[in-house]
Amino acid sequence: MSNETSNSLVSLGNLTKPANTLIEKSSAAVGGLFLPYQIKRVAKAEAEAALIKAKSEIQITDLHRRAMHRFVEEEAKKQENMEQITGQALPLLEESSTPEDVEDDWLTNFFDKCRIISDEDMQLLWSKVLASEANSPGAFSKRTVNSLSSLDKNDALSFTQLCNFGWQIDDSLSPLVYDKDDDIYERCSISYGKLSHLESIGLIRQIDFIGSFTLNCDSSVISASYDDHSIQLHLEDGKINIGKVMLSQTGKELAMVCDVESVEGFKEYVCNKWRELGYIH
Repeated sequence: MSNETSNSLVSLGNLTKPANTLIEKSSAAVGGLFLPYQIKRVAKAEAEAALIKAKSEIQITDLHRRAMHRFVEEEAKKQENMEQITGQALPLLEESSTPEDVEDDWLTNFFDKCRIISDEDMQLLWSKVLASEANSPGAFSKRTVNSLSSLDKNDALSFTQLCNFGWQIDDSLSPLVYDKDDDIYERCSISYGKLSHLESIGLIRQIDFIGSFTLNCDSSVISASYDDHSIQLHLEDGKINIGKVMLSQTGKELAMVCDVESVEGFKEYVCNKWRELGYIH
């Protein structure tokens, strides 16, 4: 057996049922996954057929040969990207995962977009999206996948930095930005320019001047948590002021797969704001 074959992700060992199901369903969606050189073999066969046909029509030149070689190598790289992303998703599957319920069109669109992603950090992000969709089919819309395909690494970093300020409020993640000029935001590179860019790519909405977003809650007493710290809030009218920034639906979905870190002093900062607003008694 060649090294190429032995390094195939098909030799992952004993896989769980959800992992096997995800591989089978993904393979059906893209015409062969975890068959590492299938694309390359198909491309070579098609290239050879094109050569045979072309010989009766034109003189084959070095330019034609180089073009077909480039096509074969590009398709092999895309195959490798898809397999890397799928391979990293498998350990993230839960026992209750139901990849069989993921829509075929969603998977086809997902792999169509992710096949050109070669950066390791971005591949990991795509892996988390795939695993999360398999764990909870319907969690990620095709629109979110399409938006993710247009993000570069800096966009993802900026969005993660914003999500570091996210509180879980009444089962909803809300990045709390009350005053963009406050030192705690400036220290973490949350600037007007960065927020405006995140708004322009459809991940957030923001209010620049007077006013704030409010979140409607089901109860006048709710729980809010940050960095494993939970407190109770008392809302007079069932609404809570969440500041100048609100996640879009796409932003909410992508926030689920961000590796967030707590910001030192932010818990105290927000609690002070909420005391001023009368939410903490």
